[in-house]
Amino acid sequence: MELSVIVSTLNDRERLLSCLDALSAGTPRSTEVIVVNGPSSDGTTGVVRERDDVDVLVEISERNVNVSRNAGFEQATGDVVAFLDGEYAIDDSWYPAIEGGIGDEIDVVTGPVTGDPVESDLRSQREMWSQRVTQFHGDNVAFERQVLEALDGFDEYLEKESERDCANRVAGLGFEVLWDATMAVRCEVGTDGGRAEPDWGTTYRSMSYRLAKNHGLQPRVLGRTVGSAVRDGATGARLLASGDVTPTGWVSNGVDVVKNVARGFWDGVRARYADQTSRRNPHGLSKRHDRAVHIYDRR
Repeated sequence: MELSVIVSTLNDRERLLSCLDALSAGTPRSTEVIVVNGPSSDGTTGVVRERDDVDVLVEISERNVNVSRNAGFEQATGDVVAFLDGEYAIDDSWYPAIEGGIGDEIDVVTGPVTGDPVESDLRSQREMWSQRVTQFHGDNVAFERQVLEALDGFDEYLEKESERDCANRVAGLGFEVLWDATMAVRCEVGTDGGRAEPDWGTTYRSMSYRLAKNHGLQPRVLGRTVGSAVRDGATGARLLASGDVTPTGWVSNGVDVVKNVARGFWDGVRARYADQTSRRNPHGLSKRHDRAVHIYDRR
């Protein structure tokens, strides 16, 4: 197996160094390590360029994880490509899980992230409107190269929930996903102040876009979006009652959700007709080649 590992980072130098140390210790010397940075302002570029265990450093100017992933994949040469967030450190069993998992019938392998408060249980398959979908963690997943080529990479329109979109498209193309508990990574949340408050507008624009793009504007798509918004609105109302949010903030979030849902549906329908193939990716890898600002390649 020739493995390329694409590590995405943004202003998280200290945890990136821990991630790279773990990769160096836990994978063979033949593993190709590609760091996609940016746009960071904490000296990440300098410390990465000083390391001899990073094969390629790609500097980008956009704060979009899918741009980062596609920029890294453009430089990767391995027949298996793994994606890892720079704040995660791999366990000793991570590489063997990929090597043992990718095979004749398995095309994608993923595993758990420990220490991450937003992590959910991704082990079970579920029916997504007559389609069997296995979800995966976008920051801890490995693909056979042919899968990413068939998908045309990640959809760069999306800023949130891109792994859900990708999982739907993987299922639509008939590829098999394996969840392996031994392909584990660790996240030490709290060293940088924890997680930011959710951006509800971006979240709902991404949700409505991916649902409309993958399934069309059918009643259950509308129902799922509205139901989710009602539940989140009710949670916000409870926070309002307890004094944890202000009335102005709650109303502003609601208006933002409505505007972004409308925009997401509109853009999703347009995307559905722009790419009517099973890959459903009109904003994919092949659509542009100007992601990188600088590339430092020591291969």
